[in-house]
Amino acid sequence: MGGVPPLNEEDAGKLLEQIDENWKIIENRHIERSWSFEDFMGALEFVNSAGEICENEGHHADFEFGWGRVKVIIWTHKINGLTESDFILAAKLDLLD
Repeated sequence: MGGVPPLNEEDAGKLLEQIDENWKIIENRHIERSWSFEDFMGALEFVNSAGEICENEGHHADFEFGWGRVKVIIWTHKINGLTESDFILAAKLDLLD
């Protein structure tokens, strides 16, 4: 994805409308969403499943997790911004709900 310009705010906003409403754009650099779980193992299982999707896509999210919670942060690292593939990955992670 290097050499591709980051999405502008308007285009990123249009793509945001197509994924779960819990995703937020942060400083037009990344998107993030949080999930809640009943316990630590539920959060860990989600991270493992989401990690498998990331690996299959060749596009890797950042995860923050602990007891009963997971936050996923996605951006295209090579350009330090957002691309369409970030929103595609987000949509695939939404399927884990």
